[in-house]
Amino acid sequence: MDYKFPELPDPKLRGQGPISEWYKGRSIFITGATGFMGKVLLEKLLYQSEVERVYILIRSKRGRFPHQRIEDMWKLPMFHRCRKDCPEVLNKIVPLYGDVITKNFGLTVEDRKLLIDNVSVVFHCAATLKLEAELKDAIEMNTEGTQKVLELAREMKKLDVFVHLSTAFCSADIDELEEKIYPTPDNPSDVIQVVKWMSRDALVQATPAILKHHPNTYTYSKRLAETLVADEYPKLPVVVARPSIVTPASIEPLPGWVDSLNGPMGIVVGGGKGVIRSVHAIPENRAQVVPVDVAISALIVIAWKMGSATVKPPTIPVYNLTNDGAKRMTWGDILQKGKRIGHKYPFETMIWYPDGDIRPSKFRHDVCCFFYHWIPAYLIDFLMLIFRQKRFMVRLQKKIHFGLELLQFFTTREWIFKSENFLNLTSDMTPTDRQAYPMDFNAMPVEDYFTITYLGARQYLMKEDLSTIPRWRIIQNILYVVDRAFALAFYFGLIWLLCQCSHTVKDAFDLVGSYLQQVPVLGMLIPISEKNH
Repeated sequence: MDYKFPELPDPKLRGQGPISEWYKGRSIFITGATGFMGKVLLEKLLYQSEVERVYILIRSKRGRFPHQRIEDMWKLPMFHRCRKDCPEVLNKIVPLYGDVITKNFGLTVEDRKLLIDNVSVVFHCAATLKLEAELKDAIEMNTEGTQKVLELAREMKKLDVFVHLSTAFCSADIDELEEKIYPTPDNPSDVIQVVKWMSRDALVQATPAILKHHPNTYTYSKRLAETLVADEYPKLPVVVARPSIVTPASIEPLPGWVDSLNGPMGIVVGGGKGVIRSVHAIPENRAQVVPVDVAISALIVIAWKMGSATVKPPTIPVYNLTNDGAKRMTWGDILQKGKRIGHKYPFETMIWYPDGDIRPSKFRHDVCCFFYHWIPAYLIDFLMLIFRQKRFMVRLQKKIHFGLELLQFFTTREWIFKSENFLNLTSDMTPTDRQAYPMDFNAMPVEDYFTITYLGARQYLMKEDLSTIPRWRIIQNILYVVDRAFALAFYFGLIWLLCQCSHTVKDAFDLVGSYLQQVPVLGMLIPISEKNH
């Protein structure tokens, strides 16, 4: 491996600075702590701040009980510095067995009282991120779930701040988004009640009319949730944070850390494996992304800023956590840099040479998908059938195609995000806090961050050892030759077919050949038999 990862922040910064001091001795409640952002938030709080307790809402999943899931989570690479420098913080995690979508979260009376009597900071991160989720599921999790957490927060005796994690795209029908709450024509409580009494089938049929200008149930349900949160201000110390597309960590808890294929990481892996060869996008459009460690540092600082304020703002504080105001990137920039870095650090078990492209024309994209995605998928499955192996490629390609269709709304449109509140967070921070909670988009060159992202996806998502990179570079070069050979064979075959089927095309090629014979150098290269012909 010829790339050196950046060093983690100095361990001496642990517990240092006014922000870490403010968190000292506090009890925190996190929903969604087992998600991608939730785990990074949990790790950062445990490592950087001397919190008293961190209560997390967790349920059984895939046959693993809550305490087993915490043990599994603790073993992840992302908790390596906690295991090394402060293993005792594991005891600060208090699992509460429950679920956001159940009544009272399914908590016991004792557990609920524990939260009411002790918690002073709430991070509500629980949500279903599935763009394809049915409206019933999205409303129950994202909207009604938020309503239930707010009801619990009203009873908390020591509550200083409630941070609601939203999305920068919750008002996707607006081209220029400011850091404020946008009204929704639908009453969230009414929508929750409709979802309760309407049958699932009827709701599926009514979904397009309900969503209106929203591209999917995720953005719609999150916008409704924002309205519920805003309605509590100033009775509750609530604040809204809106990250854009969340990408792998730049430095913390590990450079390149990622554990989710959602969003662009699915495209990175699919493109690196040679499975995705075309994406419908506008190359000049802004790419709105934020590294997960930048977003998490912002959440922690936002909670401190709101919780320590002696005078509350006149309106609910909103923060757009995007790169728009700090570093402008386009989808075209990401593709070109990503391809170059991907070729330098290839994935293992590539299906084909990774040479995808973005295409602004939907027609061209669909044609390319037919030739580059579907034909190879059916060919591979046909070969698997012959060799009596399990077929998988067509099924995989259907999932990829469906995912790309969902993402097209975001890759073919452009938004402008106003992020003054977010970018001004550092103005109130001491130099020590700026080091402990870094949020500078320009601290690392883009090329380095893309390299870290690619290597992170390789080792943390695909579980591929970085020591195999040199060998797969050789295989990638072989695949390049095979790819070009197939391309030449395809085009020559197409020309031959056209010549056989059309005398006009054949005459045109003969005319070109006769002109080439008149060129001195080229004429010498044309066989005598062809000249006499």
